[in-house]
Amino acid sequence: METQDHILVVDDDLEIRSLLGDYLRRNGYRATVVPDGRAMWQTLDSAQVDLVILDVMLPGEDGFTLCRQLGVRKGLPVIMLTAKGDDTDRIVGLELGADDYLPKPFNPRELLARVKSVLRRSRAVPPTLEPDDAKALSFAGWTLDLEARHLVSPQQVVVALSGAEYRLLRVFLAYPNRVLSRDQLMDLTVGREADPLDRSIDVQVSRLRQRLGDAGRDPEIIRTVRGEGYVLAAAVRAAA
Repeated sequence: METQDHILVVDDDLEIRSLLGDYLRRNGYRATVVPDGRAMWQTLDSAQVDLVILDVMLPGEDGFTLCRQLGVRKGLPVIMLTAKGDDTDRIVGLELGADDYLPKPFNPRELLARVKSVLRRSRAVPPTLEPDDAKALSFAGWTLDLEARHLVSPQQVVVALSGAEYRLLRVFLAYPNRVLSRDQLMDLTVGREADPLDRSIDVQVSRLRQRLGDAGRDPEIIRTVRGEGYVLAAAVRAAA
C-alpha cells in the first residue's frame, strides 16, 4: 500500500485551513492544519511532513520568517499563499526559498495541481544523474553535497540551501554549459510553464548566485544569455 504524502497547512484563517485540510484528504493526502508557526514546528518535530502550505500573514512569526527557517532547518518544499495581486509578497517568498506561490483567493483545484507538481519535482532526479551515481558534484571550486543537500565553498565553508535553491542548482549541474530557458527551468524545477510576466526563475537564479558569491555585475558561474536564458559556465565532476 502506498504511503500518503503528508501536507502541513499553516494558516490562521480557520475557514481556509479547514477547507484545505478536508480537500487534501478527499484527494488522497494526509493533511495536518495549524494556525501559526509554533504549532508548525511542533508538528514538524513530531511527524514526517512532505510539503508545507504556508500563509504569509500569520500571528507571531510571519510566513516569510518561517519560510527562511524551513529552508535552513528542514529543506522542505514550500508553497506560499499570498495576498491577491501583491507581487512583492510573491517575490520575497521566492527569494526566501519558496518553491511556488498562489495568490488568495484561489481555486483549491489549482492548489492541488501545484502540490502535485512541487512534490513530483522535489523528488525528481535530473535525467543525466542517477541517484547512486555520486555523493557530491564539484564545479568552479564549489562542491554540492547530494546527501546533506548543502554547498561547500572553495574555502570549505558550508552554505545552507533551501529546497528550491538545491533543486535549481541540481538542474544546472545536470546540464553544464548548456543554455536553459526560463520555461525549461520552470518546468524542471516546479513542473509548470512560466507565465509571460512571471519572473520567479530570475529571482531564484539571483538568490542562488548570492549563495555562490557570484552576484556581481558579470556573474561567472551562472551566466545570463540575453534573450535565451541562463547557463552554468563550468565543468562538473562527480565524486563517488
